[in-house]
Amino acid sequence: MTIALPRVTLRAPDVSYRAYRVWQRNRDVYLRLWKSEAIWPLAEPVITLLALGLGLGSLVELENGQRYIEFIAPGLLAVYPMWAAAGECGWGSFFRMDNQKTFNAIIATPVSIEDVITGEILWGATRAMINGAYVLAVTAMFVLLDSPLAILALPIIFLSGLMFASISLSYTSIARSISSLNYFFALFVTPQFWLGGVFFPLDVLPGWAERASWFIPATHVVAIYRGLVEGSPQWSHLGDLAWMVVVTAVFYIVALFAMRRRLIQ
Repeated sequence: MTIALPRVTLRAPDVSYRAYRVWQRNRDVYLRLWKSEAIWPLAEPVITLLALGLGLGSLVELENGQRYIEFIAPGLLAVYPMWAAAGECGWGSFFRMDNQKTFNAIIATPVSIEDVITGEILWGATRAMINGAYVLAVTAMFVLLDSPLAILALPIIFLSGLMFASISLSYTSIARSISSLNYFFALFVTPQFWLGGVFFPLDVLPGWAERASWFIPATHVVAIYRGLVEGSPQWSHLGDLAWMVVVTAVFYIVALFAMRRRLIQ
């Protein structure tokens, strides 16, 4: 007796130049709403730097004599673009996919599912870069950039945006309701903000917590930005960069296959 086993085939991602059209569609919507969209990324970094950097910072003394506002500035440059990318590929992508049925409308054209997902991730990274440019301008306004190397943060912001957008869209692919995204933001995004080395040095944590922080994506982004802003890049930052590239590639692939599975059901 012979038993016929099901054939499992892995389909190569069908990504083309049409992903740009998906990005372009999201860009055009943003340009219509940019005035309201610009309020949060402009106001919140200023409020945070004033409240925590100057207010709380007057009570905080760092061992190396660095001002607290100078310590947190690179961290804010890392996490605010993270919120933009995660929000765009979390709530934004879910709304376009489930409520507006935009994804279904697009894939009814020659644009493939993979083009849609790639365009969404590229747009999430673009939103991260826009927010990052705002924060960089704010930190410059507060005279917190100690080195011209800080300008190199812009391409890193795009890479980190790709990483957080890919992670976020991977979760969006399995979220059954928009309220399900609360788990992602509460249990993944918020810990990045508070435990990624933004507001305190990680070496003050217990050994196990410091080791666990290595797996937090924002930790690596903050480390790179801190080196660039302070003008003290380290060889270890290349390891942080490689870690980001690997995580981005893994979750991009996960997002492609998980979203394809969801949209063809």
